[in-house]
Amino acid sequence: MSEEWRRLDRRTVLVTAAVLAGVAAGAALPAFFGLTNAMPAWKAAGWILAGTVLLIGAGSAADHVRWRRTRYRVGADRTELHTGLLLVKRRSLARERIRSVDLTANPLQRVLGLVKVRIGTGEHNGGESTLELDPVARAEGERLRRELLGRTLTGTEDTRHDGALAELDPRWIRYAPVSFVTVVLAGAAAGALMQVSEWFGAQKEVIDWIGDRFHDTSVLSMILVLVALAALAGTLGALGLWVEMWWNYRLEREPGGTLRVRRGLFTARSISIEERRLRGVELVEPLGVRMCRAARVDAVATGLAENTEDEHADHKTLLPAAPRAVADRVAAQVLRASESPTSAPLTAHPLAARTRRLRWALWSAFTPAAVLAVLGALLTPVLLYVAVGCALVLGPLAVVFARDAYRSLGHGVTGDYLLARSGTVRRTTVALQRGGVIGWTVGQSYFQRRAGLLTLTATTAAGAGAYDIHDAGQDEGLTFAAEAVPDLLAPFLEQVRETPEARSTVR
Repeated sequence: MSEEWRRLDRRTVLVTAAVLAGVAAGAALPAFFGLTNAMPAWKAAGWILAGTVLLIGAGSAADHVRWRRTRYRVGADRTELHTGLLLVKRRSLARERIRSVDLTANPLQRVLGLVKVRIGTGEHNGGESTLELDPVARAEGERLRRELLGRTLTGTEDTRHDGALAELDPRWIRYAPVSFVTVVLAGAAAGALMQVSEWFGAQKEVIDWIGDRFHDTSVLSMILVLVALAALAGTLGALGLWVEMWWNYRLEREPGGTLRVRRGLFTARSISIEERRLRGVELVEPLGVRMCRAARVDAVATGLAENTEDEHADHKTLLPAAPRAVADRVAAQVLRASESPTSAPLTAHPLAARTRRLRWALWSAFTPAAVLAVLGALLTPVLLYVAVGCALVLGPLAVVFARDAYRSLGHGVTGDYLLARSGTVRRTTVALQRGGVIGWTVGQSYFQRRAGLLTLTATTAAGAGAYDIHDAGQDEGLTFAAEAVPDLLAPFLEQVRETPEARSTVR
């Protein structure tokens, strides 16, 4: 194994110059219109050109210094990175602690054959647990990934699930518009229109133009048309975002026990998760996706790179929204199981849990209506009609969501996995390795005690760190926790024989 020091790819300066040129071009037009209000157009153009040259030159020079002062090497025991001019940083990671080597390439880097390599240990102590090489040649990035993750599984390897586990089906794009991203992008499109018009000093004209289009229509019709246009913009944005994030998607298991997700149209991403870090999977079903009988699969693993700067990375997502049967199949293959734990039958919760959800829902629905009714009695009768409308709309809707939330509750054990399901707007089903549970937290409010319910929280070092089983029956829940992870909760329980059958209570 070679241990010589290496440099980043020298084309990093070219990448920086091109990015700064794009930034300057994007800012030039609004800056030009802003400066022309205070000086002639030729002088404004001269200032913008000078600023562009200065920005590109200074940024490229700084990146050249960074390139000259950055070096790395991979040794037998440690991976080292030295960088900095005035403040020199020398950092290293032990080879046996490295858990992930992720490759990312934006469109410009892809054209030049470059990638950014992120080497992580899976710990959550900020940048101290990662080394970032930005950029190196694509071949060098693949070499580093193979070399640093080229460990073999301990024990007998099961190669039946090696190779490709899932590949992109273009028909999955139909689930993009029913996600919550559509609503967010619709609002962002309306905000962007107002912001851009403000840059050019034409915001009032845009508002007047929209008002003229609906001059002879009712307010309700105008609102419906504007909502439809925003929904169309959000749908197009959601489709475009899905294509960018998931095109060329492929999930595969490599020899040695590494799950690798590759995806991305313009920005290519390669994310690796060691199987020995895997503690289970989570089936996520947002409301719109669930109505289409689909779900996505997330990994429950220790030390995923949640502190990455790429906010759209979705490092834990193994499968995008896909038909439920496909999601269950992929979950089983990821866990090397013959059948998916996420499809196993679950234990229903007591009817008292449904009653609690109905109370919460009705309280949430009728409280705003009551406030409006009081204000209407004090201020104007118009608010009374609004209060009645809110009650008539929100009341039945709250009951529907409450009943669905109750039906979504469930827990169980299948094989080596503990199962917990909850949620309605975003329903999740987690299959967690029983051996990965390191503690139980038993919570019981005053109202839960009266109803004979409790909330169990399974603590683990992976994923979210804690997974709740809401409003389980008191005796059944404690028995379940004691049997799911033997000897963990038993010391805190005592058997009280009040009848011929034993009851479990908390000391």
